[in-house]
Amino acid sequence: MRTKTFLAIGIVIVLALVGLAGCSAAKVAATDGQPVSVNIGSQQTGIWVNGTGKVTLTPDIATLSLGVSAQTSSVTEAQSQASAAMGKIMEALAANGVAQKDIQTQFYNVQQVTRWDDKNQQEVVIGYRVSNMVIAKLRDMAKIGSVIDAVVAAGGDLTRINGLAFSVEKPEQYYSQARELAMNDAKAKAQQIAALSGVTLGKPTFVSENASTPPVPYPQVAYKGDMAAGAAPSVPISTGELDIVLNVQVTYAIQ
Repeated sequence: MRTKTFLAIGIVIVLALVGLAGCSAAKVAATDGQPVSVNIGSQQTGIWVNGTGKVTLTPDIATLSLGVSAQTSSVTEAQSQASAAMGKIMEALAANGVAQKDIQTQFYNVQQVTRWDDKNQQEVVIGYRVSNMVIAKLRDMAKIGSVIDAVVAAGGDLTRINGLAFSVEKPEQYYSQARELAMNDAKAKAQQIAALSGVTLGKPTFVSENASTPPVPYPQVAYKGDMAAGAAPSVPISTGELDIVLNVQVTYAIQ
């Protein structure tokens, strides 16, 4: 008899657990007599969608990375040559309308130049190289080529131009536009999914944003000919366009 009683109790407990597992939530009696909600399921609820907003614009800022590099057998002479060349470049930038606040030193380095001596099996110092690099912000897009020409002529053979990048001065307004487009895109997708599913779309319960501006690659700015003689041709520059892309992830409730 006792064995049958325990068996009956065990069957009731198993059936109760199966019934709870088949529901996303169930109410059981607590010790104080009040019902307690127990969430058995872990499935996410709602409609999850991604939205994308893209704004295409024309750059109004060009950042030019340039400088000088001088190498001689004497560190003092190398530094003197580099300083003189950089001074002329600074004058050329100012003469072409580049403000002092838009010029910033990016890199300054003095290093030994060595070679390997096979006979003595050791490094031998053969000179010193002084490098001074700056970034200059150009605001007149029509003068980029002429600014580069002036810099090359001023610095001569010591001139180094590392690259050019484009951006916009005040991107906030474009991010606002991209954000609105992204949210509209997400809502349109959610509405379509709700209609196809035969449910009513509710309000957003979760929103996440991820913004990105695809970088514009630094074009290789090259010059030919004898720079000291001023024979380099004018550098053609094309600013192209920028894309500001903003992505959102939105969860909508189902009414």
